[in-house]
Amino acid sequence: MRALLFTPITFRELTLKNRIVMSPMNMYASDESGAANDWHKLHYASRAVGQTGLIIVEATAVAPEGRVTKRDLGIWEEGHIEAFRQVTEAVRAQGAAIGIQLAHAGRKANVDLPLAAPSAIPFSDESKVPEALSEPDIRRLAGIYGAAARRARLAGFDVIEIHAAHGYLIHEFLSPVSNKREDAYGGSRDGRFRFLGEVVEAIRAEWSGPLFVRISANEYHPEGNTLDDYTYYAARLRAAGVDLIDVSTGGLIPFVPEVYPGYQVPYADHIRREAGIPAGAVGLITEPEQAQRIMEETHVDLILIGRELLRDPYWPRRAARRLGAELKAPASYQRAWEV
Repeated sequence: MRALLFTPITFRELTLKNRIVMSPMNMYASDESGAANDWHKLHYASRAVGQTGLIIVEATAVAPEGRVTKRDLGIWEEGHIEAFRQVTEAVRAQGAAIGIQLAHAGRKANVDLPLAAPSAIPFSDESKVPEALSEPDIRRLAGIYGAAARRARLAGFDVIEIHAAHGYLIHEFLSPVSNKREDAYGGSRDGRFRFLGEVVEAIRAEWSGPLFVRISANEYHPEGNTLDDYTYYAARLRAAGVDLIDVSTGGLIPFVPEVYPGYQVPYADHIRREAGIPAGAVGLITEPEQAQRIMEETHVDLILIGRELLRDPYWPRRAARRLGAELKAPASYQRAWEV
């Protein structure tokens, strides 16, 4: 059995040594400054020691009002660059690539600042009503994403992922459930895509490396976008210079779907085949044999592991042993790993 999970893959000039990716997961470990600290350096570098191929840093706010909580990471000012550089250097020193997920929480932000959204529609009956953004404010926000990409480049990241899922600001623009605008940023699916398209353009003006986009391919709402809509969006993103679609689901409305191992994989497989763009699969992928089977039976390119990598930073070693793959141990661990 060839362990596809441990084959390299290249995006632009970056080659990942395997297909195992640490999915971005909010850690709530910063303070109100939004800066990375020693905890982040230890947390992410330990997964690099464990031989994860690509580590994507948690949702990082491009603006103070775009944080989910006051303890989220941020990249909205120059002062954030040096702290992130320490994280990227620590990770790359252990042989892994490192990415950052750029995010704005939109109407789901939980900070003492006005909420921004495409339309003045709250997330839930208990949520604050957001302010509908003006067209100049929307264009300004696209530029803010571009500035964040420049900082990410200066901080030494290898990959940027745009967070366009889970009911946050860009997702709110994409969905007809949360976007009731009648101007150029609403109405048709092309209008609803306009903001994301402008964000990609602004980032590409500052960033030549691999660019991923995370989407929610099922909105779990009868009036929401369909998988066909997201396949269309994925094809547009491919044409705009995006390198991979990271396929998740949900988050737009306060609804919890039935979940089971690999429940989101079919969406990634469909988008990979129909839109012709590389795709990553995520969602209750915990066992090495399960990950290998996904690689063998679908067209997905990356396997994103979330909570299992929180439980076991050395999951790649466990996977290699069970799949019969060769995995080079860190020099300091060699005697223990080769037992």
